Amino acid sequence: MTRFFLEKLLPNKKPEKFQCHYEDPGAVHMLGTKFGDFLTLLNPGLIRKMVIVGVGTDRSTGDSLGPLVGTKIKESFPGRLTVYGTLDEPVHAGNLSQKLTDIENEHPNSFIVAVDASLGKPSSIGQITLSPSALKPGTGVKKDLPLVGEIHFTGIINVAGHMEYFVLQNTRLSLVMRMADSIARSIIHGYHLACSSAEEKTAAPLGVSPEKIHSHRDYDTIYEQV
Repeated sequence: MTRFFLEKLLPNKKPEKFQCHYEDPGAVHMLGTKFGDFLTLLNPGLIRKMVIVGVGTDRSTGDSLGPLVGTKIKESFPGRLTVYGTLDEPVHAGNLSQKLTDIENEHPNSFIVAVDASLGKPSSIGQITLSPSALKPGTGVKKDLPLVGEIHFTGIINVAGHMEYFVLQNTRLSLVMRMADSIARSIIHGYHLACSSAEEKTAAPLGVSPEKIHSHRDYDTIYEQV
């Protein structure tokens, strides 16, 4: 279905990834708007249930970006989105395959949005990338793990190149927290925009009542709390 709509709507062009620094003015607005566009394009009418998967572990400061985003969304947006991967129940290399099986069994044909930390150049630290493609987790630490989702966010939290596990352990928590906040707010903002553009009957299966879908006041209140 996704490929069909892409071919119909963008026959000669694939959606492009978007990147900005978490400290950029309007970063949440820009990332959220692009995320909403991707949702509208790849999951028209929000027909498929959206599931957030925060990949990472709370045992490593740098690798806690995904679980922090999952926790922030779950606490600030209760009952609206299905979240796997939080500080209390992380999704990591050891259980990723099983969690993906669980999602498929409990939420068949769901639309998965993945979030993970990444390593990069010193000049790229703090950059958040939103890509309309599956996440390949474990690349930075040379692990072969299954692909996750159809849209993914990654945040560059430290330098790549050598001693990756040591680097992840020695990443500043304050940086990871601020980046997690930006990503969580962007997801909620983008979801808000996608819901607002969807028809009431189409969005209803997500568990959001029609009156909630079009209540900007309700979404704005939640958005401010993240």
